[in-house]
Amino acid sequence: MKQKFTILFDLDGTLVDTAPDLIRAHNHVMKKFGYPTKTLGELKNAVGKGAKAMMAKANGQWKWFDEKIQNEMTDEFLSYYGKNILHESKLINGVKEFLNWCKNENISMAVCTNKTEHLAVDLLKKIGIYDFFEYVAGHNTFDYCKPDPRHLTSVIEILQGDIKKSLMIGDSETDANAAKNAGIPVILMEDGYTEKKTDEIYHNHLVKDFIGIEKIVSKYL
Repeated sequence: MKQKFTILFDLDGTLVDTAPDLIRAHNHVMKKFGYPTKTLGELKNAVGKGAKAMMAKANGQWKWFDEKIQNEMTDEFLSYYGKNILHESKLINGVKEFLNWCKNENISMAVCTNKTEHLAVDLLKKIGIYDFFEYVAGHNTFDYCKPDPRHLTSVIEILQGDIKKSLMIGDSETDANAAKNAGIPVILMEDGYTEKKTDEIYHNHLVKDFIGIEKIVSKYL
């Protein structure tokens, strides 16, 4: 039996544009705790790094807060975001068509995200693409997460895949570095949730969205 090809997907900024809802949750917390809010433009580059990292970037005083306050703010963020996870978030252009193509090509698909696993699963279900994936690994699924390459290699192993027959699609240096260190080719989204320019991030291919991406993937099959 021919071994299946595996594609690993990042979630935020790759499959789904989640920035508006993440910013909304961030600003809810800031208002509640008496700090200034931020615009999407000011924080978009930080939204893929997690709640604490986003709040630290937005608030210069964050590092001076004691751990109890930081944890309270983070818990409030996760609670609010979990209840409002699909207010404005939407699929990146061409995602569903590409996932259907992969399914027809008998490609194994999994999500490797630094989002908390239960939030990732909830979002994927509510936005209607969960059933395409054989596995969803969040930042708390294993004892490690991206950019640690084991976040990717462990999922490939679980799917009984082969690193040499795998591909990563992501939008940031976190995704790219994990894939590079795992020896997996990277398709990078142009307008990702990252502070670095795309030419500063390791990648094999650069795309605007998922339209026409089948032509690239076909070369690896």
